[in-house]
Amino acid sequence: MSVAQIPAVARALRATFATDVVDAETRLTGGLSGAGSWRIRVGGIPYALRVDTARDAVRDPVRAQACQGIAADALLTPRLRHADPEGGVTIVEWIEARPLSDFPGGGGALLDELARTVRLLHETPAFPPLMDYADALDGLVRGLLSRLLLAPANRERMAVLWDDLAAAGRAAGVETVSSHNDLNPRNILSDGRRLWLVDWESAFAADRYVDLAAVANLFAPSPEAVERMLSVYFGAPPTDRQRRRLALTRRVSHLFYAVMFLTLAAEERPDARLAPDVACRPLDQFQAALGEGRPLLETWQGRLEYGLARLAAAD
Repeated sequence: MSVAQIPAVARALRATFATDVVDAETRLTGGLSGAGSWRIRVGGIPYALRVDTARDAVRDPVRAQACQGIAADALLTPRLRHADPEGGVTIVEWIEARPLSDFPGGGGALLDELARTVRLLHETPAFPPLMDYADALDGLVRGLLSRLLLAPANRERMAVLWDDLAAAGRAAGVETVSSHNDLNPRNILSDGRRLWLVDWESAFAADRYVDLAAVANLFAPSPEAVERMLSVYFGAPPTDRQRRRLALTRRVSHLFYAVMFLTLAAEERPDARLAPDVACRPLDQFQAALGEGRPLLETWQGRLEYGLARLAAAD
């Protein structure tokens, strides 16, 4: 069935282009959010079409599209051509993405551009609030701990780790900004000149260090790179407090992705049980393999291993 035959999509096409006929469509894969994404062509021009049908405590197209609209006004995400929160449909201008590894100037220039992009995002008008980030993560951690995927000793270790991180985070305070909350390479596009942020499903007002930690964990491989990122973001050499806040939130970010991927693994195979001493490759090796384009996250084993690697990095 053509995507144009979905009633909400047909309405969106007619409202945007005065036709519900598409010249061509290609289903896009690789995302983990559950949303459907397509590259469509209408009148010879390509667009990105997304359909979000899931609704839960976090996934809400009304909030997500409001955040996306603010980001589009700031030219941080592709221009919105149509947004229908009731049907969960968005149509945006197509970005012909190039590998982040090919960004002009190399990794240092990419990190600088990421820091500037995140700063601009955090300076936009306030995103709608949703919940306290720590409270949201607490619910995810408790949910994973109720499953049997991890051995009892490892569940206890995770519980203690999260209690310590949560207490430290509460003591450090929160600097609320408009936050993407899921800055991973799948949600960062390069057109060869600049970066675009996409997928606003998890966006809401949150602590500035959530986005900074996500970027640092994936794109700042050394203390010098972290210092560079913070200097560009703040427009001045970072203070000791800013360094400590980032270091703490980097561990929280690792734990967040660990919980997300391990929960996915537990949901996919509820009967799976891991030995207490299960081993996985170090996170830097895993990230290098992903950077080479290996589809590790497309398999259950890969998602499991990635979650374990993130958990080890959080400890």
